[in-house]
Amino acid sequence: MGLKYIEPIKSIILLLLVLMSITFTFSIWTYSPQLAPIDQSKTVDISIGQQKDVKDVVKPYKFLIKYEEELKGTTDQIAIDKILRDMGTWKVSQLLQDPTEMNKVQMKEFFEQPNQFTLYFNGQVPLPAYDEILPIDETTKKNLPEFSFDRLIVRWDPKAIAFEVHFINRATGIHFYGKANPADTTKSYQSIIMESEELTHYVEVKNQEPTYLAVPDEPVPMVQKTYYQEEISPGRFRDALFNDPNAVKRSQVDHNHEEFGDDHALMVVNTETKMLDFVHPAAEAREPAKPSDLLLDVIDSINEHGGWTDSFRYSYINSLSRYVKFQLFINGYPVHSESDASGLTEIVQFYGDDRVFRYIRPYYTLESSLSFNENMDLPSGTNVVQSLMESEDLDFSLVEELTVGYMMKHDLEQRIFVLEPAWFYLFKGTWKRYTPEQTGGEPFGLE
Repeated sequence: MGLKYIEPIKSIILLLLVLMSITFTFSIWTYSPQLAPIDQSKTVDISIGQQKDVKDVVKPYKFLIKYEEELKGTTDQIAIDKILRDMGTWKVSQLLQDPTEMNKVQMKEFFEQPNQFTLYFNGQVPLPAYDEILPIDETTKKNLPEFSFDRLIVRWDPKAIAFEVHFINRATGIHFYGKANPADTTKSYQSIIMESEELTHYVEVKNQEPTYLAVPDEPVPMVQKTYYQEEISPGRFRDALFNDPNAVKRSQVDHNHEEFGDDHALMVVNTETKMLDFVHPAAEAREPAKPSDLLLDVIDSINEHGGWTDSFRYSYINSLSRYVKFQLFINGYPVHSESDASGLTEIVQFYGDDRVFRYIRPYYTLESSLSFNENMDLPSGTNVVQSLMESEDLDFSLVEELTVGYMMKHDLEQRIFVLEPAWFYLFKGTWKRYTPEQTGGEPFGLE
């Protein structure tokens, strides 16, 4: 009897195995696992320093306010930032262009008027980009011109407590004006107009040429600062700037120069001055750029790798060559370098087709200040003006502006940076350091 059922049992087992095989095969064919998406390969994500907003990079260096009988001002960045925060709650509307371009005489007369305050900028600021700092209403923004300014003037009506804003380009004489509508007019009037009466007393300089100058008539307290020579590894910039850092080769050119390069880009590093020069030739663009787009693109490109290692501010733009420059500032004061170390206190970028074409900058960082900083008083602006006007080697009529700042000296032996406070004057478009030896000549007048 047992043998009678062996063959049917074997057939049944074989059938079950075949069915199980079919079931498993079908399960494999139809199985769809839940897998995480695979990211496309990217360049190395590295943040060297800080990222900054436009308002942190595009800043005025001086605030001047003129009342009926007094002239007050400041270069103190805390005071200026407070004013800018209040103005950030305003809305500019009904912006119009003055049909007549101002000449120098008309500009000077404009700046001399009472009941107004002025914000001074180092570079020509594209108005569409400044909307992120001083908001412009949507209707006006639709027709916003591609216009740049270096003086922002706000006038007020003491009776109506109303504000109007003026944007002036001193190089071209072009002038735009409109209404300024604070979120709280009374509060803005109190915090800016009334409280500014406590600022430093300034005087207007009388000179033969129609250039408006105003300087403090009191000594200026400053601090000489000394910093350790600290640096950021150039390898971090290599990782941030090259498409594939692993393909970059490093070579020693001479005692003070190294090169990092691949088939597309090159970075030359000066290990003595702590400067680097990166170029990506294929990214070069020959078409002019819109100033507002150019400025924002360059700020974004530096933000991509956190390139704001110290306090750098926008100072110059050339949309034809697609060139933007940023100046080092310490405690709100510009830092200049000696002529034989030009560029030591600047970040320069040429922006190409959707990316950096050339990028020149320092890779030191001023993070550690030595404890023996020295307090000192610089002479008053009036004394500096008198000295410059008496100089037999200087045509004072060509002086465009005066301000205090720092001169950076790099001590290679002690591996330190020394920042010496000094007065600087803008002469034929170039900032020059004032020294007391610049004397001799005719007296001048102040009012």
